[in-house]
Amino acid sequence: MNKLARINILKIKKILQNEGYKIYKKNKFFDKNLVNFFYTAMVGAFFIGFFYSIPLIWSFSSKIFSKNEIVLNNSNKNFNKVLQGKEIESNSNIEENDEVNIKDLFTDVFEFNINEQDTVRLSASTLRQLFKDENYNLKDIRKNKLVKPINIELLPKEIRLIESTRKKKQLFILIVLPLILEENKNINIERKTLFSILNKNNNSAAEKNWLKSKFKQYGVVDRDLTTLKIRMDEIPVSIALAQAAKETGWGTSRFAQEGNALFGQWTYSNNGIKPAASDDDDKHKVMKFKILRASVRAYQRNLNTHRSYKKFRKIRAIQRDVLGDLNSLELVNYLDKYAETGKEYTTILKKIIEQNKLTDFDNVKLLPSSQIEKNLI
Repeated sequence: MNKLARINILKIKKILQNEGYKIYKKNKFFDKNLVNFFYTAMVGAFFIGFFYSIPLIWSFSSKIFSKNEIVLNNSNKNFNKVLQGKEIESNSNIEENDEVNIKDLFTDVFEFNINEQDTVRLSASTLRQLFKDENYNLKDIRKNKLVKPINIELLPKEIRLIESTRKKKQLFILIVLPLILEENKNINIERKTLFSILNKNNNSAAEKNWLKSKFKQYGVVDRDLTTLKIRMDEIPVSIALAQAAKETGWGTSRFAQEGNALFGQWTYSNNGIKPAASDDDDKHKVMKFKILRASVRAYQRNLNTHRSYKKFRKIRAIQRDVLGDLNSLELVNYLDKYAETGKEYTTILKKIIEQNKLTDFDNVKLLPSSQIEKNLI
């Protein structure tokens, strides 16, 4: 400040004092402390409010998201690991666990709701006429990729008497094909339901109970959704047809005729047929069923749950993720544990598939039998 300005201020100060005003010197220390106190108080209030609100926020979020516990999971992460050939980080390996209740696996197989008409055995000639009247034949199926829902639950006795191998095979395929497609359709509907549930943030009590029942049905003992997604998938039609043809001699075997056993599955219970060539010490029997469709379901459940077919399911999951469709001629390589002959067995299955052009049926669809089914598909 220059000298002239200082003189003017002094004059103004003196004039004000003569007029009776009191002049005080500004307290810089007081102003500075007041500002610091204000800022300190603001910061303190913020931190007190922040730490006070944390428990409230935690409690609120726990209530909101607690219902999602069964769905919020790492199944997608684990599923991708399976597809990449990596091991799943889990405290127990479901595929190798023995804590599966076999009764739960096959409850819906042995408690099939059977109508009286299901146990009527039609002759081969009657079936041929029925198929002709319905315009149901393999040529049209291969062309249009559509199959009529004609369910025949018992094989005709006369099938073994048909001299023409071609006609015998055709009749067998026409009988078994709709049964395989029906079970695949049921699996696909369940698969859509599963993914619908997993895509929701909240699930109803009915949806949670449905999941619990499927964990039991597919032998998943600790609610591992990754395993359930891998297991809940269809068996390619060409593979199922080839195995049924191989195990029954195109429907002519005693097990198929007497026990509706299309796939030669073993059992150690009394509910089975003892093979004629087995030793007295051999305890196993071939499982028998009330109707053919029960045999198909048991076969699919077997491939989808038994540890022997873990690699089969893994490759199927990779094909589903990468290709979208299933390659039966590749998948059949992983069924070598189905029979004691191992790789020789898979070689025979391949020949049956190729010689009879069974892959033509892999992409066929079963026509819906009701409006409800039309809405589901």
